[in-house]
Amino acid sequence: MEELVQQFKRRIRFVDMNFVRNIMYEINWSARLIGIKGARGIGKTTLLLQYIKLNLFDRLDEVLYVSLDAVWFNNKSLLDLVYEFDQKGGKYLFLDEVHKYEGWAQILKNIYDDYPEMKIIFTGSSLLEILNARADLSRRAVVYKMQGFSFREFLSLETKTTFPIFSLDQILEEHSKVDYKINAMVKPFQYFEKYLKYGYYPYYREQLDLYEMRVMEVINMILEIELPLLRNVDIAYVTKIKQLLVIIAESVPFVPNISKLSEKIGISRTTLLSYLYYLDEISLTHNLYKVGEGISQLQKPSKIFLDNTNLSFLFAHENVNPGNLRETFFVNQLAFQHQVNYAEQGDFIVDEKYTFEVGGRDKSNKQIKGMNNAYIAADGIEFGHQNKVPLWLFGFLY
Repeated sequence: MEELVQQFKRRIRFVDMNFVRNIMYEINWSARLIGIKGARGIGKTTLLLQYIKLNLFDRLDEVLYVSLDAVWFNNKSLLDLVYEFDQKGGKYLFLDEVHKYEGWAQILKNIYDDYPEMKIIFTGSSLLEILNARADLSRRAVVYKMQGFSFREFLSLETKTTFPIFSLDQILEEHSKVDYKINAMVKPFQYFEKYLKYGYYPYYREQLDLYEMRVMEVINMILEIELPLLRNVDIAYVTKIKQLLVIIAESVPFVPNISKLSEKIGISRTTLLSYLYYLDEISLTHNLYKVGEGISQLQKPSKIFLDNTNLSFLFAHENVNPGNLRETFFVNQLAFQHQVNYAEQGDFIVDEKYTFEVGGRDKSNKQIKGMNNAYIAADGIEFGHQNKVPLWLFGFLY
């Protein structure tokens, strides 16, 4: 255990405290068992270490952070670690990458039940399943989802200015006031294109020239390690999955023809539908369905987008389609906290209430004419007017 303690204390010394994400203040840290799930590379580890440094730094002897993919666990068990930690007065246990530890759900349930004075905070893949019949963690754990930077957070980092969060209703009902307020603080288009290319994953701040390579490393780990581990995906299909991601990135946007696609990339229809479902689960794509349509492993999505615009540039390079890019941004920023569905008229239905058409600055009302609660999310405009809302403004939802 001493080895893990030393590793933790070295890490806590160097954690960057210059920017703390808003999710820090949305989590109910008083709960005894807290789960934070999200895609690899979006900042879960940093969040844990920042919380410790902000709130527990004066009682580090009662705190332990460990990553469950550490070599230490090759020949030692988590239960043994917890027993020793408790014997030494441990109160706060932070477990990173729990999905890497076999039987993690049952073990967390046992720790929760056997050590009532200990708080456990754990992170895991976006594929993390909390509902487990045997362990029944669903009654015990409070689970939060985390995703990459919003445009608002990127702006805050770049300008060292704190920008407010706005609800969707505020943006739709008061956008002429909201966009005026933000434009008085910053010129959004000075940063918007940069965000679309490299602002979603936190490590863009480290070495920008290596950003694409690092994102690709993360994707490879997701496809080659997490999907085979958690969904039994055959690693031999990874190349075909990457080919699929390129097709989605270059589309206008991607409306899947499952039969033609399965023939093109050489996998069966059933396997393809399963993989499309898994890619959405693991936050590499976002699958859209019609309102009321069941979401299942064998349900064909009506449209498919990459999860975020940084992936669009990674897979399509100079072939990024502007319309696809706009819609990818819109879906990514809204789907985190809202239900986004495919629309027969317009592009999207949000929360089964609002209809949106996404386009450039000259986009007209033609597609949504006569509809109630219908809006245009327009790229290339600083200020909105009537039902036309600046696209970038939807980056202030979180």
